[in-house]
Formats: sequence, structure tokens, C-alpha cells
Amino acid sequence: MLEETIRIATPDGAMATFIATPPGDGPFPVVVMYQNVGGISPVLLHLARRVATEGYYCALPDLYYRLGKVVIDPDNKEPHVMALRKAVLDSLSDAGVISDTAALLAYIDKDPEAQPGPRGSVGFCMGGRFVVQAAAAFPEVFVASGSLFGTRMITDAADSPHKLLEKLRGEIYFGFAEHDYALPLPQAQEFIAMLKTRCPAKFEAEIHADAHHGYSFPGRPVYNRAASERSWDRIFAMFARQLKGEPP
Repeated sequence: MLEETIRIATPDGAMATFIATPPGDGPFPVVVMYQNVGGISPVLLHLARRVATEGYYCALPDLYYRLGKVVIDPDNKEPHVMALRKAVLDSLSDAGVISDTAALLAYIDKDPEAQPGPRGSVGFCMGGRFVVQAAAAFPEVFVASGSLFGTRMITDAADSPHKLLEKLRGEIYFGFAEHDYALPLPQAQEFIAMLKTRCPAKFEAEIHADAHHGYSFPGRPVYNRAASERSWDRIFAMFARQLKGEPP
């Protein structure tokens, strides 16, 4: 596997971006990975490498770049860590992430290792929300999207994910946790009901029994291998269909 960290110019500065590609000759189909609240942690780098081992060019932008390099342990509830968590979240806006995505896509379009054509995405926690917003903002680009335990999926904001469902194209997968403090079960069920009436894209949405927020992160107390692997199986099958043109 080949990997590097590059810096991409955005309207707000230089965004560090980790890129992993399989060994051998490219170009490779592209998957953009959106981070969770923890930032570009070792476990997230591990997941980006996992995507690359499946034959994809995986780009993982550090959305905290406006504050420098920040990595947070999501399981640490000490006051100073919680204060840092609030500060980095306050540094983000959903509109800013879409602007960052536009800059990232412009870079990828010029990279000879990146296969031209449609892109995929996968995101966790707040990244699960960004996946929906990116798919709605760039519907002709993101045709295979995976959203895992997304946060703030139903809000009063104009760009709340539930208000963007009509804009989605291609295919999208949603993995929810039965026990999620950030998206309680009734909200997940409400979101799935909206998908059935509003979303023109092909979709699959499931609530994983006994799973908790963060269930796909190995090494964390909330890791649920069965739920995680089921989600990855669905996501990789979707990527194969939409990005590699493999039969269903």
C-alpha cells in the first residue's frame, strides 16, 4: 500500500489530507472518508487503509485544519478534553465542510492515481452527516455513500440531512445504532421513514441491535464487531456496484 499526507489549498488555509492507495498501477476508484469527532486518529487511519486494501483511492481530509492538528479521545470525559472537543466542533460549520469537499474534489480530479468518474464516500459520527450533505451538494459526483451513526440528522437547520433527501442520487447506506445518545432510536426510525417517502436514490438503512454510537471503531469500548462488519459488507458491496461496475 502507498500512503502520503498532502496539503490542499482551501479558502480557509491548507487542509492536511491523508491519501492511501493500493499497490500496483492505478488509477483507482475514489472514496472520500469523513472523520468522527476524534479527528484523524490512528483508528481512522486504520479504516482508511482498510478501504484502500479493497482497491480504492481513499482520501481522508483533516477537517480540524483551521485549528492545527487536533486528535481527541472520544471516550475521555475529563473537563479539559470536553472543552477541547467543544472548541474543535465550534471551528466547524457544515457549509465549511462542503467548501472543503469542493477543494478536495478539485485536487483529486487532477491526481493521475484517481480514476475519473463517480466517487464514493463513507463517514462516521458527524462524518455520517457530512456524507449526506456532500451527496446532496455534489449529486453527480457522490453516487455511493455510507453514513454510520450520523449525528444531527434531523434538525431545524436548512441543510439538515432530512431536508436534503430529495437531492440524493445513486446509492446510499445508513447504519444506525440501537443505543445512540447522539441520535436516539425514535429519531433514527423517523429518519428511515422519511427515506422511504423522500429519497429517490437507492438506499439501505438498518438499526443494529445492541450497538452503540461508535460501533465501527476497533479498540473502543463501544466496538461491535458484528454490526461493524455487517455495515462494511454493505458498503463495500455498494462501492463495487457503483464505482467498479461489478454486477449486483
